[in-house]
Amino acid sequence: MAEERRWNLSNIYPAVDSPEFTGALEKAGAMARELIETLKNSAAPDAGTLVSLIRRFEQLSDIAETLGAYAGACLSVNTEDKKALNAMNKVEELWVTFSDADVLFSNFIADNKDLVRSLCTKGGELEAYAFVAEKTIEGAAHQMSPELENLAADLSRSGCDAFSRLQEAVSSVATATLNGEKKTVIQLRTMATDPDRSVRKAAYDAEISVWRTHQTAFAAALNGVKGTCLSLEKRRGWNDPLERSAWIANVNMKVIDALIGAIEKNLPVFRRYLRAKAKALGLDVLSYWDIFAPVGKASRKWSFEEATEFIEKQYAAFNPEQGAFVHNAVKNNWIDPFPRPGKTGGAYDTYFPAVKESRVFANFGGDYDGVFTLAHELGHAWHDHVVSNCPSFLRNYPMTLAETASIFGEFIVFNGAVKQAADDAEKANLIENFLMGATQTCVDILARFYFERDLFKARAEGELVPEELCSMMVDAQKRAYGEGIAEETIHPYMWAVKGHYYSEGFSFYNYPYAFGQLFGLGLYVKAQESGDGKPFFEEFNRILSITGQYDAVTVAATAGCDIQSPEFWQKGLDVIAAYTKEFEKLVGSK
Repeated sequence: MAEERRWNLSNIYPAVDSPEFTGALEKAGAMARELIETLKNSAAPDAGTLVSLIRRFEQLSDIAETLGAYAGACLSVNTEDKKALNAMNKVEELWVTFSDADVLFSNFIADNKDLVRSLCTKGGELEAYAFVAEKTIEGAAHQMSPELENLAADLSRSGCDAFSRLQEAVSSVATATLNGEKKTVIQLRTMATDPDRSVRKAAYDAEISVWRTHQTAFAAALNGVKGTCLSLEKRRGWNDPLERSAWIANVNMKVIDALIGAIEKNLPVFRRYLRAKAKALGLDVLSYWDIFAPVGKASRKWSFEEATEFIEKQYAAFNPEQGAFVHNAVKNNWIDPFPRPGKTGGAYDTYFPAVKESRVFANFGGDYDGVFTLAHELGHAWHDHVVSNCPSFLRNYPMTLAETASIFGEFIVFNGAVKQAADDAEKANLIENFLMGATQTCVDILARFYFERDLFKARAEGELVPEELCSMMVDAQKRAYGEGIAEETIHPYMWAVKGHYYSEGFSFYNYPYAFGQLFGLGLYVKAQESGDGKPFFEEFNRILSITGQYDAVTVAATAGCDIQSPEFWQKGLDVIAAYTKEFEKLVGSK
């Protein structure tokens, strides 16, 4: 059966309890301990010693990243797998030692910054590392003592990491009975795309009941994570969690302010789309359970094979090599596509440096949104492929730029679908799917941004009970969606749904999606304006190839884009506005 298709991880490690996996763990642990001792005793190094230490740290990073990605992949497809959980615990133990090495390494680079900078000058052995070196030097200034950083990393395993796993585990197995059948909350959420409104409403009600049942546990976990963030970031010298988030994302507050401001200015456009969708569905106004409802021919169900063949074709039309990449990913079972009990929700791409391959995790439901989600994650995988030959420090790009290839990939697939639409009804449906996704990455992301900003402010005053969290979430969504959806139907438990809120390592895991959406569209507009006759995929791949080597402002500037200016973001929003106008015309709402 197609539904039994699962990804193949065997060329990475045979199993989480295999000698190969445990051997790699032991090797990485030994490497980390040796590196720690070397760093402690490497006063006044020469150039050769410094370069050697960088190469050793990169090798260790690759092994640790592969181990973590593998254990995480195994656990996410079966959260009740005791062996996978044990493997993840072992990896977390390694990360504590790795964190010690990381702190010492950052201090080492900062202590020897003159030598480092001399090697990073033009023509120097580490010229390509100039930005990474400065980032490391700056980061060292935001570290506690090595002893405190070690304690923080160790406590995280039984603190924030455990809270995050709690949210993930409960979300993957919590159930409600619907029509006499037990459904996980993940399965209930996939029913939001059902063409029958009564089914969507029943699934929504059942889902809310699940979150309400577990709200105390989720609230405790969220309070724990956010409280830890506030404590650690204050000790590390950050003014607030958003400042640290921007630093990690390689942007500045001018970029975030320009991005958020541009979205806020264009909220009327998104609300026009929501009103047009309501009209197309025969409603006065959308309820929350109508946001993902199919319009017109969206009732068509895609098989996984049809979806991936379509994505391959559209990618190949843009860049033949990218199409071949998708074909290879499907052929070699790099994708785990279907939801099942014990499997977490959502979708992601994960990269394994040891084999220079990605794997794609999804919960494909057979609708257009599922097709675009696969295209999105395969875009991430393509980005990983483009930078796969870069050393670790130059391969690790930030969340903001990480969404560029994925959302651009969605747009490629969308454009291909619109061009071959059989009639206006199908065209309207495809445009609606694009607008639905854009609304999620702009309007819903804005709501998440508002909520998290308010959450940190409130959490600084004390813990919040579930009712307070629900009230804050409703308020954030009302501010973002406005009259676009009936406010009495707003989802009050989105703070429990979204696992991103439970990450201590990266707060505000939201605005990068809006960045990626509008940056990708802005690049597309830029390409249309250039008219230089060169295939755009060459420029696009060049941009992807340097995403780990410069800050986002510089990467964008190499393509002639000023992301600190609201005018740049408006270019992408103008694309959305144009499709909104066309959708209104097609469904007769204007």
